[in-house]
Amino acid sequence: MSKPIGKVILEKWQEILSLHRWVAYVLPIFVFLLIGSFEPTSNSENGNLLGGIEGESSLSSSGSWIEIPYRFYPWIYTFKILMTAFALRIVWPAFKPLRRSIGWKGIAFGLVGGVAWISLCHLDWDYWKIGSILKTIKLDSVLGSGVRASFNPFEEWKGATWFIIPFLLVRSIGLIVLVPIIEEHFLRGFVIRYFSTERWWKHPIGTATLFAAVVGTLLPMLMHPGELLAAAVWFSWISLLAWHTKNLWECIAAHSVTNLMLGVYVLATNDWRFV
Repeated sequence: MSKPIGKVILEKWQEILSLHRWVAYVLPIFVFLLIGSFEPTSNSENGNLLGGIEGESSLSSSGSWIEIPYRFYPWIYTFKILMTAFALRIVWPAFKPLRRSIGWKGIAFGLVGGVAWISLCHLDWDYWKIGSILKTIKLDSVLGSGVRASFNPFEEWKGATWFIIPFLLVRSIGLIVLVPIIEEHFLRGFVIRYFSTERWWKHPIGTATLFAAVVGTLLPMLMHPGELLAAAVWFSWISLLAWHTKNLWECIAAHSVTNLMLGVYVLATNDWRFV
């Protein structure tokens, strides 16, 4: 009697995860970034390192490789979160060896990191200092590539609470839950360990060669091109936490706390440049 097709697919997928361990760490963030590349950003003549959008948000423009009206951002973002959650779900069993309890250190580091991120971004140091350096070497477009969507539902959907509340819920899940999990598993669960030793999956969290440590800071800077200084400081700070605790989930907790602070800050100040 032949096996049900569902069981055959599951066994094949488990075999792939076993033979190619990197897939579990790369797939969720790949899905997140791929779909995110289609997200439009609001039009602006004065974008800065914060993804600062100073123009009218109703002017539609796309930050992706195809022109997509700005009003479609919430639907693309929601689809991105759903597909990323699905990708995370199917690779979740591979993360079991790294699961550990969370203590107060991750929360404390996240609080300090949140203050540092917001403060450094407000300095506009990247825009005025790093920007001039990049312009000299013809790479000034790097900062521009970091422009965020800055979608303000209170402006785009004035009075439409039935749209605003569900969107804020989805946005919060992405910011506070999914992003910390997929970024930390990718960076500290895979990248840093991969550049530390050939048998990277055996390498303990929180230990790294000098080269791997440098990559562990430079790569997130490239992933946050609009916040180079903040990314350099924050990810180095969390690397210190990883070294101290040897616990990936403390890093995830710190990442979640910092992102929670950013979300609260945005809602409190109506400064949507951060997201």
